[in-house]
Amino acid sequence: MDHQQIQNLKEKHPSIRLLNADNSPLIISFLYHKFKENNISTISKNELESNLSDYLFHLRKTEGSETYPKTPSEYLEDWTNANFLRSYYSSDDVAYFDITHYTEKALEWIRDLVEERKFVATESRLLKIISTLKEIAYENTDDPTEKLAELEKQKREIETQIDNINAGIIEKLSETQIKERYFEICDTIHKMLSEFGEIEYNFKQLDMEIREKQIKDGIKKDKILHDIFFAKDQLKNTDQGRSLDAFWELLLSSRQQDELDKLIEMTLALPEVRSIKNDDTLEEMKIRLIRAGDRVNKINYSLAEQLRKFLDERVYLENKKIIGIIKDIKSNAVEMKNNSPDNNEFITLESKPIIEMIMDRPLWKGSSNTKLRKPDMKYGSPEEVNTSVLYNQFNIDPKELKDRIQEFLKTNTQITLRAIVEKYPVNKGLVEILTYIDIAAKNKRAVINENVSETFIIWNATSKKHFKIEIPQVIFCRSEI
Repeated sequence: MDHQQIQNLKEKHPSIRLLNADNSPLIISFLYHKFKENNISTISKNELESNLSDYLFHLRKTEGSETYPKTPSEYLEDWTNANFLRSYYSSDDVAYFDITHYTEKALEWIRDLVEERKFVATESRLLKIISTLKEIAYENTDDPTEKLAELEKQKREIETQIDNINAGIIEKLSETQIKERYFEICDTIHKMLSEFGEIEYNFKQLDMEIREKQIKDGIKKDKILHDIFFAKDQLKNTDQGRSLDAFWELLLSSRQQDELDKLIEMTLALPEVRSIKNDDTLEEMKIRLIRAGDRVNKINYSLAEQLRKFLDERVYLENKKIIGIIKDIKSNAVEMKNNSPDNNEFITLESKPIIEMIMDRPLWKGSSNTKLRKPDMKYGSPEEVNTSVLYNQFNIDPKELKDRIQEFLKTNTQITLRAIVEKYPVNKGLVEILTYIDIAAKNKRAVINENVSETFIIWNATSKKHFKIEIPQVIFCRSEI
């Protein structure tokens, strides 16, 4: 870090410019309260303007009427131009705002400064370092003796703990050890959520570059497709991309989720944790991480949709161009019909003509005539028709399915469709599964993860048949407290 590099950062980096801004107390306090405290990733323009108007009214009342003279819309425009906020339009033409990853970094740093720690978790961090070093060293050593020695050591330690428990000796962490490990966990969760903003920014930059390339004239389809897939492969094959895939797979594992729920519940039940717990960081960890990861996935879906629209547009333009060429040829042919050129060589081919042999063509096959017959009609009787099927129809009650979901969410922060179906088996066939998916699609707190597929065996009571289907993983989440 030389002098010039720091100078450039001070003048150009949005995070530092945010801290140096004249109205930085207004920006930091308002954005932290609206986005970070409430754990909201996106807010509509109308709602954000209304909240900022109320906040400015409060500040002018306490700090003086001349404080922050601009209107809410002017401030939001300034913050967007300075790259503190990002504005965009949704598919229904509604304007939305979210904070950039530069602002995420600044807010996270300010939070660390404002929230005074009672102590620094030195012991837990050192133990974490030692544990990670052991994992790196022993999991990658080529010497089986070293690895076996470490495993034998772990085995002896576990056996000693078992013997002590059987003898009635139960060792526990001290109150200080519990507190510092809890603070360390919460700190790691905050940093993970903040870093997700940077991952999301990288994917947004890729999406923006692709859109700019599509706007330019003369770019070929193969060129833009190559750039898109090459860029996506680069992102996926980087350490960040591979780590994100592993994180997402681990987080959405049913076994891992059950274990995580149990650990969180046991930790929050400790009196030492209850005495210092001042927010829902740990309790809401899974939901917040899933939502952060889902935002990254939605950018990927947007990129795929943009690619599809680009190809459709190019095909339409190419077809339109071909039709125009054919029309010009027909017009020239009509004009030259009675005015043939004197020179026999009035056209030249740039390459050799393609010869199609007559025998290469398939033989003509006549169309077959459809034969119609007129059977003798006879009067029917009601006894010949089984009308019971008209009265044996079944319907799916979405309210009943929603009640099942809420029953699980009373005791769980989130629940998968698989877990619901295991308790309430499907007996009305595919329509019942589709109703669950429709409920999830219309619920902003539900996640349909297309990266993970789940197989279901469902039963149709009407047809008396079992069916095997495969659908994306569906997760229902509890609303925030």
